[in-house]
Amino acid sequence: MFAVVAHFDQRTESSISSLWKGLSDRSISNYAYEVIDRKPHITLADYSSIDDDFLSAFDYLYSTQAKVPVIFNTLSTFIKTGTLLLTPTPSKELMDLHNKNHIGFSKYADPQSLYLPNKWTPHCTIANRLSPDKLTEAFNYCTEQLDVLNSEIVQISVIKIAYKANRAVRVSIINNAMLSSHEN
Repeated sequence: MFAVVAHFDQRTESSISSLWKGLSDRSISNYAYEVIDRKPHITLADYSSIDDDFLSAFDYLYSTQAKVPVIFNTLSTFIKTGTLLLTPTPSKELMDLHNKNHIGFSKYADPQSLYLPNKWTPHCTIANRLSPDKLTEAFNYCTEQLDVLNSEIVQISVIKIAYKANRAVRVSIINNAMLSSHEN
């Protein structure tokens, strides 16, 4: 499986990684450490397969993309999933970035994907597969630790996700684009 993901500035990445570490140290969630090379991110799209044309189009599509401001001011959950999320304000810039990706790669889209326009809930996962009690613990811990995160998307990556027994075990970046301070 492949995905296009948005990565954050160093300050935001450190804040989220600190949450992940605190949850692990308290035996609440090991989400961050279940997958080798996982980094905090927002998934923009997922694909069952890509090719060289995809990678060339990716380079072109993101060659002039400006950094995207993102404000994380909501801690939430997907109902009955045991997943805790940081949810950004769905700004015009974030929604435009998402739509740009889907327009550029529409021929690769899976019609069942939850990342398609009008299905997508932008989020950064903090923990998943939590029991109700652990979800409450995680929510309380994160509420105590978090302030609003004024973030910036600074990189878009194509990742390959390796699975073992139907669980993700490793993420590899196969292409990435560093975003510019100004759109050309």
